[in-house]
Amino acid sequence: MENRVVIVESPSKAKTINKYLGRGYEVIASYGHVRDLPSKDGSVDPDNDFAMIWELDGRGAKQVSAIAAAVKDADRVILATDPDREGEAISWHLLEALKARRVLKDKPVERVTFNAITKDQVAAAMAAPRQIDQALVDAYLARRALDYLVGFQLSPVLWRKLPGARSAGRVQSVALRLVCDREAEIERFRAREYWSLVATLATPRGETFSARLVGADGRKIGRLDIGTGAEAEAFRAALAAAEFAVVSVEAKPAKRHPFPPFTTSTLQQEASRKLGFAPAITMRIAQKLYEGVDIGGETTGLITYMRTDGVDIAPEARAQVRAFIGKAYEAPYLPQVPRAYSTKAKNAQEAHECIRPTDAFRVPKAVKSHLSADEFALYELIWKRTIASQMESARLERTTVEIRAAAGGRALDLRATGQVVTFDGFLALYTETADDEEDDENRRLPAMRAGEALERRGIEASQHFTEPPPRYSEASLIKRMEELGIGRPSTYAATLAVLRDREYVRIEKKRLVPEDKGRIVTAFLESFFQKYVEYDFTADLENDLDRISNAEVEWRAVLRDFWRDFKAAIESAKERRTAEVLEGLNAHLGPMIFPEKGDGSDPRACPKCGAGQLSLKLGKLGPFIGCSNYPECRFTRPLSVPNGEEGGDAQGASGTLVLGKDPATGEEVTLRDGRFGPYVQLGEGEKPRRATLPKGFTAKTVDLEKALALLSLPREIGRHPESGEPILAGIGRYGPYVQHGKTYANLPSADEVFTVGINRAVDLIATKEAGGGRRFGRAGAEAGRLLGDHPDGGAVTVRDGRFGPYLNWGKVNANLPKGTDKDSVALPEALAILAARIAVAGDGGKGRGKSGSRSGSSKSADGKPAGGKAKSARPAGAGKTAAKAGKDTAGKDAAGKDTVSKKAPRARSAPKRPS
Repeated sequence: MENRVVIVESPSKAKTINKYLGRGYEVIASYGHVRDLPSKDGSVDPDNDFAMIWELDGRGAKQVSAIAAAVKDADRVILATDPDREGEAISWHLLEALKARRVLKDKPVERVTFNAITKDQVAAAMAAPRQIDQALVDAYLARRALDYLVGFQLSPVLWRKLPGARSAGRVQSVALRLVCDREAEIERFRAREYWSLVATLATPRGETFSARLVGADGRKIGRLDIGTGAEAEAFRAALAAAEFAVVSVEAKPAKRHPFPPFTTSTLQQEASRKLGFAPAITMRIAQKLYEGVDIGGETTGLITYMRTDGVDIAPEARAQVRAFIGKAYEAPYLPQVPRAYSTKAKNAQEAHECIRPTDAFRVPKAVKSHLSADEFALYELIWKRTIASQMESARLERTTVEIRAAAGGRALDLRATGQVVTFDGFLALYTETADDEEDDENRRLPAMRAGEALERRGIEASQHFTEPPPRYSEASLIKRMEELGIGRPSTYAATLAVLRDREYVRIEKKRLVPEDKGRIVTAFLESFFQKYVEYDFTADLENDLDRISNAEVEWRAVLRDFWRDFKAAIESAKERRTAEVLEGLNAHLGPMIFPEKGDGSDPRACPKCGAGQLSLKLGKLGPFIGCSNYPECRFTRPLSVPNGEEGGDAQGASGTLVLGKDPATGEEVTLRDGRFGPYVQLGEGEKPRRATLPKGFTAKTVDLEKALALLSLPREIGRHPESGEPILAGIGRYGPYVQHGKTYANLPSADEVFTVGINRAVDLIATKEAGGGRRFGRAGAEAGRLLGDHPDGGAVTVRDGRFGPYLNWGKVNANLPKGTDKDSVALPEALAILAARIAVAGDGGKGRGKSGSRSGSSKSADGKPAGGKAKSARPAGAGKTAAKAGKDTAGKDAAGKDTVSKKAPRARSAPKRPS
C-alpha cells in the first residue's frame, strides 16, 4: 500500500481528516506558517529585484523537522492547507522548506483543498488534486513585500519625527484614517434646530392615525425647513383651526428580497450587530465550527470555509437547501427558480463558496448540546441566513394617504404612510437590521377614500436637532473598508486588533474612538505621505494584487512601480526638521485643536500670558498643546479638551502635565512619565506623595479626580466586626488588594479598590484566612476554566496569573497571545498554543514541567509572540529571575538554529504579600 503524508494547518483538523482517510495516510499539522521574513532591515531587498529572505523560527523549524521525518519514508506528499491565498502560501513555504531539507527527491507533491471538513468533501478533494497555484503565491509575495517595505521604511520615520508613535502599516494606516476622518466630521458638525408637526386624525368610523405636515400654500416642506419655534407655532395654530379631508389614497405592492448568504465581512458585521461578537471572536468561533465538533463519536465540520468573499452556493448545496425548505415550509415559501447571488464588493474573488452549513438538514437545535453557547449562536445565525437566502421574497403593501387641511384661506398638506406584510416569506425565518436601515415597523392605516372628511384629535409640534454622523463600530468600519476595496476579508479582524494594540483607537460603547496618538499619526501621514493613505490608491493597489493572482501582471513589476515613488517620499520626510513637521501638523489639525472661539479672537492666542501662540508639542506622555513662550509661560492643555476646558500650567517639555489642584491642600497634581511608567504626584519637595498608574489606567484617561483617588490610597474601608481593626484597600506591587492586619486578599481590578464595601472586604479576608482565594504561586494557582481534555490525556485549562491569562496542561504553561479573550478561547486554539510552547521548549513534551520548558519565546499558533512581546511562557508566580533566565538561555547555535538551555534557574516562589 502506498504511504501518503497529508499536511494540514491545525492539529484538530489533522485528527479529523486522519479518521476520514484511514490506513495509508499520515496526517500532520504545520501549525500555520513555518517561515517568515525576519523582523530586521534587509529581509526584502529592492536593489536585488526584491529578493526576499525567509527564515524558519524555532517552532517552524521543529514542525518542518517532524514533517521532513514523515515525508522521508512517504511515497507521496499531499499539501492540504486552507483553501485561500494564505493557505496557498503556507503550502508553498512547506514545499520550499522540504526541498531545502532534500527529502522530497522524486516524490510526487500534490495540492488539495477542503471547503468543508466532512467525509464526502474530503474524499472529493483527495480525488481531484492539483499543483500549487503560483499566481496566488506571487500575489502573496507581493503583498508581504509591500507590507514589509511600508512597515520597515515608514515606521522609523514615525519614531524619529513623532515621539510616542508605534508604527505604521499599509492597510492599518488607511483604516485609521477612516476612523479619524469620521471623528473630524463629528467635530465640525454643528447641530441645526428643526421642528416637525404631526396631526392625530380620526376617520368617520373612529379609527385614529397620524399624519405629518409636508407642504403649505403650494410649496413642499422638507424635514429641516421649519427651523424655529415661532414658525412651528404658526403652523400648529393654523392646523388647530383647519378642516381635514382625504385627497387621495394609493396602495402599492412591494417586495423585500432575502439577503445573500454570508461572506467573511458580512458574517463579522452581522455577528457584531446581533450577537455582540468582536470580529476576532467571530472568526475564532467560525474556525472551530469549520474544523468540526464531536457528534456521535465522529468529528464533523459544521460550516464551510469561513474566509471568503463569494456569495454563491454550490449547486448540490443549493438543491439540499431547497429540499429542506420544501419539507419544513408550505409550498409558497419555496421559489420556483433557485436564487443565484453575485457580490457588489470591490476586488471580490468569487472562486469560493459562501459561508454555509455543510448539511442544511442539520438544524441548530439538533447540535446545540454539542456546542458552547457562542458556537451555537453563530451556527444558528449562519444556518438561518443560508436557508433564508433560498426562500421566497416577502410581499408588502405600502399605503400613502394625501390629506388637505383648509384653514382661513391657507392650504396645508399632510401625508400618512403605512406598511403591512401580506406574505412574510423569508422573514418567517430571518431578519437583518443594518446600521443605516430604517425601522421595519408594521403600520397599518385604517380604510379611507378620497373626499372623506377627517376629525382632528390633536396637533403636536416637536423640536429636534440634527445629529452628527455616528462613530464607526467595528462592523460598520469593516463594511466601509469592503465598499472602498481596502484590505481583504481575511485581514479585517487583524487590522482592527492592530489599531487597538498600538493604542491608536479605543472602543467606547462599542464605537471606535481615535486616540490623540492615532490622530497625530494620521495627520503626519496625510501631510507628508498623502498618496499612501488615499482610499483610491490603496484600493488600486489591491486591484494590482488581484491582477497578479489572475496571472495578468508580473509581481515584481508592481513592486517596482510602488517602490520608486515611495522611496522618494521616505527620503523627503527624513530631511524635514521637527519644527517643520510640527507646523505641518498644526496646519492640518488646526480646526480640531484650535477651534474658532466665536468672538473673532485669535484661537491660537495663549489664554494665560496673552502674548504667546499655542502650538502642538510632542512630549514623553504624548502630544499636547503648549505656549510658544515656554519656559516663561508654562500653559499646556491636552490635545483634546472636553467641555471647553482651558487647561493649565504644566512642564510639557519635560513630560509633566498639570491635572489641577488638590482642593484640600491647594498643591498641584501632576501626571509624569517616570522610569517605570506614568505616575501621578502631589506637590513638590523631597518626598512628594506619588502613585503609579495601575493596570487599566492610562495617561490618556487619568484626570484630576482619578489622580486624587490614587493618591489617597490606601483607604480605610471600615473596621473588622470581630477584631475592630481597620480594613484597608490599596494597590501594591502585585496589584489591588484588601488588608486586615497581616492578611492580604486580592481584588480582581483596580477600579474595585475605590468601590469595595465592608461586607465584601470581610468575606475576602475570611476566605483568605481560611486558605482559599486566588494565589499566584505555582502550588496555589487557581483551578481556572476547563476547556477540555488534551489528546494525550489530562485537562487543559485557562487561568489568571500575575502576568496575565495563561493556559495550563499538566506542568506545561503558555501565555495567551496579547488581545486574546480568555473567556472565549476554545480547546483547538489552546492545543495549538500549547504545542507551540512545547516545540519552543525543545523537549517534545517529554519533560513537561522541567525548568527548561520555560525558556525561550512563547509563540501562538500563527507564529506571533504570545502576549505581543517575546516573553517566557511561564506559570503565574514565576518571578523576574526566571523570566531573565528564560531570555538569556534561549539563543542560536552556529548553524543559526534555535537552541534552548535544558536548565534555567528556578523561579522564585511568589511573595506572600499581597498574595
